[in-house]
Amino acid sequence: MIFLFKIGFLEVSWVDLIDIALVSVLLYQIYKLIRGSIAVNIFLGILALYLVYLIVRAAQMELLSTILGQFMGVGVLAMIILFQPEIRKFLLVIGRGTEFRENIFKTISNWRHQYHDDFDILQVIEAVKTLKATKTGALVVFSRDTELKFYAQTGDALDSQVNKRLLISIFNKNSPLHDGAVIIHKGRIRAARCVLPVSENDHLPPNFGLRHRAAVGMSESTDTLVLAISEETGRLILARNGKYLRALKLKQVEQRILAYLRNDEPMNWEEFKEKEEEEQESAETSEAKA
Repeated sequence: MIFLFKIGFLEVSWVDLIDIALVSVLLYQIYKLIRGSIAVNIFLGILALYLVYLIVRAAQMELLSTILGQFMGVGVLAMIILFQPEIRKFLLVIGRGTEFRENIFKTISNWRHQYHDDFDILQVIEAVKTLKATKTGALVVFSRDTELKFYAQTGDALDSQVNKRLLISIFNKNSPLHDGAVIIHKGRIRAARCVLPVSENDHLPPNFGLRHRAAVGMSESTDTLVLAISEETGRLILARNGKYLRALKLKQVEQRILAYLRNDEPMNWEEFKEKEEEEQESAETSEAKA
């Protein structure tokens, strides 16, 4: 093995540098996943307890060292249980970004997404327009690949065609189905009154209600696009991968839903803003010429 340099008695090679770089990337990704959530405090608590254990063992305090040692013995299992949502998100991020998934299953994916051409997005947009105008709360989950059976089973199964009047009647304040989410998969409403996980992100705006937090939480836990409308203000957000967009026009909402369903969305949502600015600049230029 070829060594690059020595630091005292330590011999550093290319493999060590690659190892350190990979660990750094891994730690950074873990930090991004747990940033802003209660998991940060849990992680810091476990880290502090482990440091205390090292100090106690170095000081040869046998009784306390034995007690803490027993706790550290099940530390891996305890961390898996405590950080189950974060581990799930981490594996989901890996599954989304692998080149294997993008290339090998591209043909299968295109075959599965053919139904989007038959999906009448205008029915959803017209319903959203009415719900916003009447300040009717709504929560709609768009699923491209999975049926979300676990979440669908928490509500009432429908399996009906997407229809403006049906969506408006579901979210009507007097409807028994309005208190929950609608799940749309393969162009059909699979279930209504579904219970969604609520985000624990501390950095969400304080004016976000339960619907908006549920929209962000669902997008964190699953590979879905979630639309939420506030019952108090009528404001709309789109949530994806734990991020959200608001102050969108109906045409922009339509474009984002179609981009998601067709698997044609950019890797980063910031690219949406860049495209919007380019479109606005081109529109202003054309108006100036006219």
